[in-house]
Amino acid sequence: MDRIIKQLALELKVKEFQVKETIKLIDEGNTIPFIARYRKEMTGGLDDEVLRNLDKRLLYLRNLKERKEDVINIIDNQGKLTDELRNEILNAEMIQEVEDLYRPYKQKRRTRATKAKEKGLEPLSVIIISQEIIQGNIEDYAKEYIDIEKGVESVEDAINGAKDIIAEIISDEPKYREYIRNYVKNYGVLKSNVKAHDKDEKEVFKMYYEYSERIKSIANHRVLAVNRGENEKILKVDVKIEEEALIKYLENKIITNSKSIFHEVLTEAIKDSYKRLIYPSIEREIRSILTETAQEEAIEVFARNTKSLLMIPPISGMNVLGVDPSFRTGCKLAVLDKYGKLLSYDTIYPNAPQHKVKESKEVLKKIIKKYDIDILSIGNGTASRETAQIVSEVISEIDEEVVYTIVSEDGASVYSASKLGTEEFPDINVSIRGAVSIGRRLQDPLAELVKIDPMSIGVGQYQHDLNKTKLEYSLTGVVEDCVNGVGVNLNTASATLLSYVSGISGAISKNIVNYREENGEFKSRKELSKVKRLGPKAFEQCAGFLRIRNGKNIFDNTGVHPESYNATKKLLKILDYSETDVKNGKIDDISDKIKEKGGFLEISKKLDVGIPTLTDIVKELVKPGRDPREEMPKPVFKSGVLKIEDLEIDMVLKGTVRNVVDFGCFVDIGIKQDGLVHISELSDKFVKRPMDIVKVGDIVDVRIIDINIERQRIGLSMKKTRS
Repeated sequence: MDRIIKQLALELKVKEFQVKETIKLIDEGNTIPFIARYRKEMTGGLDDEVLRNLDKRLLYLRNLKERKEDVINIIDNQGKLTDELRNEILNAEMIQEVEDLYRPYKQKRRTRATKAKEKGLEPLSVIIISQEIIQGNIEDYAKEYIDIEKGVESVEDAINGAKDIIAEIISDEPKYREYIRNYVKNYGVLKSNVKAHDKDEKEVFKMYYEYSERIKSIANHRVLAVNRGENEKILKVDVKIEEEALIKYLENKIITNSKSIFHEVLTEAIKDSYKRLIYPSIEREIRSILTETAQEEAIEVFARNTKSLLMIPPISGMNVLGVDPSFRTGCKLAVLDKYGKLLSYDTIYPNAPQHKVKESKEVLKKIIKKYDIDILSIGNGTASRETAQIVSEVISEIDEEVVYTIVSEDGASVYSASKLGTEEFPDINVSIRGAVSIGRRLQDPLAELVKIDPMSIGVGQYQHDLNKTKLEYSLTGVVEDCVNGVGVNLNTASATLLSYVSGISGAISKNIVNYREENGEFKSRKELSKVKRLGPKAFEQCAGFLRIRNGKNIFDNTGVHPESYNATKKLLKILDYSETDVKNGKIDDISDKIKEKGGFLEISKKLDVGIPTLTDIVKELVKPGRDPREEMPKPVFKSGVLKIEDLEIDMVLKGTVRNVVDFGCFVDIGIKQDGLVHISELSDKFVKRPMDIVKVGDIVDVRIIDINIERQRIGLSMKKTRS
């Protein structure tokens, strides 16, 4: 364990005590959100991102340690374990290194070498490898191994069998494989050629029809693109290398006596080993490494985009009309009050083929007036811009102050047809549920989007090509961090939202909702102890993240954990405040009072809490029930609409970042198609990763640098506007 602690501290650039305490907390069953928020003194203030990385690497290193032990035991049981080999295995830093060392001792399927050994040709291979004999004729040695019953009918059979054994011995040598693997990483080239042009009707993979790039410099998104083209049988993909240098390397390592009569045979065995065994295997490994690295980055991009999307601030206190646009089947409308309750629903047909524009406008006007609608939330899918045009015209024709915004509708159809959607709205049409989701994700994106599988939200790239287990692990962690970072209203949260709260399982979340339905609203956090299966450990993990508005205890509406309630009361007394002051928002000069009383260090000693905990308590007292999303940029609201024909080069517009990918970001500027800001146009300075500059939901100023009406493509720039 000490070795793992040292390695994690080195990798994550943190102190060993931080790693040690975090591992202890994880092993005790504490969740990452709980550790990040309420055990800062123990971890030295590690944030949730570092803790997630630590948790992931800890799992890998523990699996690595376990694999080392297994391999050592297997080789030891074979009676072939030496002290040198044991140390090599123990010092390996990657599972691949362990597998390389284990390779010679691994029980193999029947290969050409194993068949040759069964024919009694291993002694001949030993003689050849030794290279000690410099006189005589190779055939004279080989003919001694002719055995017709075993299938060795000639000298040629004997020599070929011995070469097969030697080729496998060379292939199994870890040092050779490591050198060749690193050489290919540094000097190899990934090449792709078109295999079936007719299958790529939209020419999605056109740039890869004749494509090559050095492995060490290839961008991750291109690796995933090439992989997809290969999987769809459009591209043929290979890793190319100058093989002469590698064969020469093997010859220099293996051939010690050029005068040996076996020199030519050994040279042939080396070439065979490289071409038939080593290189095909290394090529697969390199492709696998490239894919794994690309997937890791794609998963990180997906996770960061998802977090940004979930943390878009809610539009509270507004009556919303959710609009799920469509052509043939009509636009579904869902009227939601300021709490997200469905009041009414309808369907209009303003678009092709019906073109009932006049009738649709009348319906919209009546709904806006009757329900005092503040905002129309329009999905960004099929017929979105056509529908926005109608909405824009309606807004210009009425006296009411109304605006609209475009929201991502990714996953709305998934929710509509889900078990959860059916349970929530059993008596309404599936398509109407989509309009409800579109409206609610404007009112509270986090509460609504947690109902949808994160992989269906659509803010990544190549998500369907990624390792599903790793992607789910990453996205679940992101959702948990967002939910717990914001806090959850215990009396209004759905079972799905509650299930992401630290310490609350799917079963417990349903029990909470059932308790609420049977007994009415929770009056205090203490009441959670009455919920079935919610024991002391679960309470410890979840209590601080659950909020009770207007409860008996004002602290229940803050991020202060119940374990710190007594310390919080003492703090108020020291600073001459009351709980009523907290409730009424009168804690505004607390920093000055803390200085008067000796500062944070002195007060933390009096309260017997760490400074990080004291700092968090103070933040909560100043603004109880605060929502961190309030600091994020609000959506762009509109009353008019643009068409691509309205755009001009150098026009500057305000837009919303919809997706961030390796090669840039896509920005909604109010027309049918999102525009692309290529990575080279994100900043006047060099940009290594787009996510360092922008995130999903950002409101940005962009300048139009390219318009392609035929292909409906818009090129944008975020560089400073030219003077």
